[in-house]
Amino acid sequence: MIKKITKIFKRSENIEDYDWLREVDAQKRLEIATCALFIEMANADEKFLKVEKEKVIQIMKELFNLEDEYVEELIELSQRQVEESLSVFEFTSEVNANSTDEDKYEIVKNLWRLILVDDELHPFEDYLMRKISNNLNISHKDMIAAKMEAKGEMGETN
Repeated sequence: MIKKITKIFKRSENIEDYDWLREVDAQKRLEIATCALFIEMANADEKFLKVEKEKVIQIMKELFNLEDEYVEELIELSQRQVEESLSVFEFTSEVNANSTDEDKYEIVKNLWRLILVDDELHPFEDYLMRKISNNLNISHKDMIAAKMEAKGEMGETN
């Protein structure tokens, strides 16, 4: 399956080849789109740290019950997709189409876990979180609740 997905992501002169959403089943599209959101967030401060990559791997394994090898390749594929995308909208649209409200809340909470893993909230991360939450139809109140849950897990109280 990975080789098929990899083939989809190879660069091509034919614009139709970039329409990855039609080439992969719904579950794989959701995995790619979700991972792309995590990659976008990890890159928001222009530094994709090792600790952030490890957190993305952990989150993707837990969210989708994936194997290590698959997650590594999924990250590489998602990074390429992020480079070719114009905005996070294509990823949030896919998540909206294939996720429940509870699933989307969990994604937002995991995005906060990723942001907080390096003990620094960069203004671009904050901006991107608001944008993603809005696109996922997560209220500001729920976005903050997810942040507080993630902080609580890390032993932070404010």
